[in-house]
Amino acid sequence: MSDNDGKKTLGVRGGGPRSGNVKQSFSHGRTKNVVVETKRKRIVKPKPGAAAPAPGGAKPGAAGAGSKRPAGISDEEMERRMRALAAAKERESEEAAQREAEEREREEEKMRRREEAEAKEREQREAEERAKAKADEEERKKREAADAAKQAAAAAAAPPTEDQQTRPAKQAPRSKAPERDQRGDDGRGKGKGRGDDGGRRAGKLTLNQALSGGEGGRQKSMAAMKRKQERARQKAMGGAQEREKVVRDVQVPEAIVVSELANRMAERVGDVVKALMNNGMMVTQNQSIDADTAELIVEEFGHRIVRVSDSDVEDVIDSVEDKEADLMPRPPVITIMGHVDHGKTSLLDAIRDAKVVAGEAGGITQHIGAYQVTTDSGAVLSFLDTPGHAAFTSMRARGAQVTDIVVLVVAADDSVMPQTIEAINHAKAAKVPMIVAINKCDKPEANPDKVRTELLQHEVIVEAMSGDVQDVEVSAQTGQGLDELLEAIALQSEILELKANPDRAAEGAVIEAQLDVGRGPVATVLVQRGTLKQGDIFVVGEQYGKVRALINDRGERVQEAGPSVPVEVLGLNGTPEAGDVLNVVKSEGQAREIAEYREKAAKEKRAAAGAGTTLEQLLAQAKENENVKELPILVKADVQGSAEAIVQAMEKIGNEEVRVRVLHSGVGAITESDIGLAEASGAPVIGFNVRANAPARNSANQKGVEIRYYSVIYDLVDDVKAAASGLLGAEIRENFIGYAEIREVFKVTGVGKVAGCLVTEGVARRSAGVRLLRDDVVIHEGTLKTLKRFKDEVSEVQSGQECGMAFEKYEDIREGDVIEIFEREEVERNLD
Repeated sequence: MSDNDGKKTLGVRGGGPRSGNVKQSFSHGRTKNVVVETKRKRIVKPKPGAAAPAPGGAKPGAAGAGSKRPAGISDEEMERRMRALAAAKERESEEAAQREAEEREREEEKMRRREEAEAKEREQREAEERAKAKADEEERKKREAADAAKQAAAAAAAPPTEDQQTRPAKQAPRSKAPERDQRGDDGRGKGKGRGDDGGRRAGKLTLNQALSGGEGGRQKSMAAMKRKQERARQKAMGGAQEREKVVRDVQVPEAIVVSELANRMAERVGDVVKALMNNGMMVTQNQSIDADTAELIVEEFGHRIVRVSDSDVEDVIDSVEDKEADLMPRPPVITIMGHVDHGKTSLLDAIRDAKVVAGEAGGITQHIGAYQVTTDSGAVLSFLDTPGHAAFTSMRARGAQVTDIVVLVVAADDSVMPQTIEAINHAKAAKVPMIVAINKCDKPEANPDKVRTELLQHEVIVEAMSGDVQDVEVSAQTGQGLDELLEAIALQSEILELKANPDRAAEGAVIEAQLDVGRGPVATVLVQRGTLKQGDIFVVGEQYGKVRALINDRGERVQEAGPSVPVEVLGLNGTPEAGDVLNVVKSEGQAREIAEYREKAAKEKRAAAGAGTTLEQLLAQAKENENVKELPILVKADVQGSAEAIVQAMEKIGNEEVRVRVLHSGVGAITESDIGLAEASGAPVIGFNVRANAPARNSANQKGVEIRYYSVIYDLVDDVKAAASGLLGAEIRENFIGYAEIREVFKVTGVGKVAGCLVTEGVARRSAGVRLLRDDVVIHEGTLKTLKRFKDEVSEVQSGQECGMAFEKYEDIREGDVIEIFEREEVERNLD
């Protein structure tokens, strides 16, 4: 029981307890005393009398301990227990001593480390304070010098007043060591206090400085102040430490800008420019140097050079072959080909249940259309619809190159035509399987067997003729045979086992490209491998860009396009060429490098083609073209493929006398620059499915430039042919009207020699042309000076009559010569 609180003590009874008071503190200042008892450890010790020898030769401790030890334990057992107890006590005391020694060593090591850390921190703090004090002193001296200079300048500008003369005497001298809280007259701290901080805050712009304009001088940046403090700290610590030189592998192309070279070496641009000037090259950071000079500079700075070629930029394009395990089935790409007006687009409309023909100018396809169709069985098919006109040869070739299956459409009432043969050749050149669709079988005059027979002439043997090419009789109007055609396509695609890897960087072919007024350059791309996603950075031909949007064939925006999916891609920096390959790269820098390299290579190729012509060849070409008349034109079209087809058609117009020269062809609306070029060359501007903008129309009206609009390529080709035919000179045809034989030659005074002739055939006319033949060789051609019958001048003499003839400015005539009489007539010519 405790005397303080009258309660029972905590703990157990007995065993020699030791009590103690514990004071407990609670919230709100309340306390409580608790009595705690601790129980001592009981240690068994032998009594001193137990070791005395017993009488009668008994063992020590046997008699004395016999009364207290447990029954049944012998003296030897008791003694053994006592020895074990003593050994255990010794071990315990040794272990306790060892623990105490280890604890002391740990405490000493901890104290020693703490003292070392405090000493090191104290030294560093003292060094920083010394450096800061030195920097403060230098800054203070600079400010004092600047203030003195300002005061001297002010004193020199104005006479000192009485107050100014007495001020230096009243002003207390500054102490050399700046105090912490010392402040000037303007309220700013001048020492190491808050107002100055040793120049540490000199680079920060405060609100008061911004409103008052600061101190009127240039402030140091925080980076400059940090560098200054770092230099001061290193100087105080025993000198600046030299950084280890990092040797880099520097890639150097054939030509590189100085600033880019410095960036790749991680050196200052000024140091690189200085090194170049030391080598005798006065260049700036924006000028280019060749690879040899760059190698010299790189070695001078201690780096390793890696020479690369310009074409190495294209190595970033992933050209790794896909593994068989990564390949997944993809939809087939089917191209509809055939002669114009054989029903290609109508057949595709029947499959799509759409109406595209109604939207085509003149009812003919003039662009490559790309569509996806899902059949009743769930199969997805990608269709390409190519034009059938003769001018669109390159379009059909592109369609055959990117396709898996060619559907050759032949009209049953028209059979095989020129563009049908051309489509067969394209399919064979591309080595793709062919399916023959015999269209218009609903017409009464349809003859499918005639089509099959004529295809044999071009090595296309259909299954009905025991061949391996599938043929289906269809009708786009009635829907006959469409299911059989789709089954044939599905069967052919199963045989081909078409697969592609969708989990890689996308690669595709540009089917068509155009310049849209609202969307900019737009390319219709058929993805061939990988998946094209929104946000991908790509390069296509000489252009590059980032996918801003993807639009499918139904005009819907999609986030990605897998293999065999045609989409419109927005986000190009220019209009690519139809047929270019689209590749996705990792960064915009890589895409820009590849596009610039390709553009440079194309320019060099064109320049090399022009430079290969010698002066003699140019003179010969000019002499050859001296008599050739040219019809210059400018062509602007809605899509790249149409512009290409028109240019190719224009090159075929003409002959050895007249030809059409395309000064410029492009995609997009007719602009003011096009009108300026047309005016300078005297050429008309041809717009194919495009119109001139308002400034271009006004400029054309002022300058008298003709603008012609077309939507059907037939009309365009016919009009250009007619215009070129107008440049042809009229054809001169000779009509032989008679022959006369010289019987006698007379010499008449004032006239000269006159031939007495007999008209042997036809008629001789005064206005006709004549040739003098001697031994059937023409020795003179000219006109008659006179034609007389007897003594009268006549206009003509009939066959069998005699007459007199005299030649204009020619008198070498003999008996027996034959005079050939003819008339010339002019016939207008046309280009076929």
